[in-house]
Amino acid sequence: MIFESLPTTPRSEELLDKAFSRAARAGRSKSGLDAQQSMLQTASSILADNLENVVTQWPDFGTVDPFYYELADAIVDVDDLRQSLSQVTWASRQIRQLREEYQPKLRKTDPETARKHRKQAFARMADVVEQVADDLERIGEARDALKGLPDIRPDEPAIVVAGYPNVGKSSFVNRVTRADNEIAHYPFTTRGVHVGHFDRDRIRYQIIDTPGLLDRPEEDRNDIERQAVSALEHLGDAVVFVVDASEACGYPLSAQLSLRDAVADRFGKRDVPVLTVNNKSDRSRDVDADYQMSVETDEGVDEVLDAAVDAVGWEPEIPPSRQE
Repeated sequence: MIFESLPTTPRSEELLDKAFSRAARAGRSKSGLDAQQSMLQTASSILADNLENVVTQWPDFGTVDPFYYELADAIVDVDDLRQSLSQVTWASRQIRQLREEYQPKLRKTDPETARKHRKQAFARMADVVEQVADDLERIGEARDALKGLPDIRPDEPAIVVAGYPNVGKSSFVNRVTRADNEIAHYPFTTRGVHVGHFDRDRIRYQIIDTPGLLDRPEEDRNDIERQAVSALEHLGDAVVFVVDASEACGYPLSAQLSLRDAVADRFGKRDVPVLTVNNKSDRSRDVDADYQMSVETDEGVDEVLDAAVDAVGWEPEIPPSRQE
């Protein structure tokens, strides 16, 4: 997952303390002009390099997969984050320019004058870092928010499971996936996102249940949830929409089908197929569905999974054979 390895972002106070304390140690090991030059070099390198590393560790949002871009934007506002990253890049360059400005001043002068120049350089460097203090804090908060996102991989086929609560979505996901399926939490869901995996013909498929997102009408979602659904549109290769014709789930069948139509309309804009599956078919089959299934009795489960795989139509890229 692209945000998983992001390092901790230093706060401005931490960075300044680190740079100036190491500079002081470097200065104590030398004397005269050499001490002042060593302190300037040490502090500026630590500040500039650490600020630069804050930025370079982040992925280029211009090339990030649309799924992760929209997901990140729903959580942290990518435009604000990019602006903060730009400001930190500016600060890194300013520190290097200050070093270049003051290095000549520390060469051909007396030690006391050199010390005054070095202290002035440190004050100006500290001012630059303090100007981006809020940006460093914003970047750190974004890192903390995005680091815990579930490991969903846009380069692997994904089946999204949708439908009202209590229709059997989680039971279906648990039934068809390996025992190690992940339950992770998006910041904008209360019950977590269930991410399961299964293998078919040496291809790993992801199957995703998103409680709190695709289990209620569009008008009941807040802005962040709507954007998260938009992110899922980029990810899903097929949708299994589960209904309960018996209405034991607590929702009228008419409402379930209305939500199905809305989901089909959204995903249909990206040509993502939507399969309507009636779970609890042992109780009622009174619905026009693509497939009948009962997770409780195991009826039709494998057939639904086969149909979802066929709907995905995933064809792995096979390298061309070498010409003899």
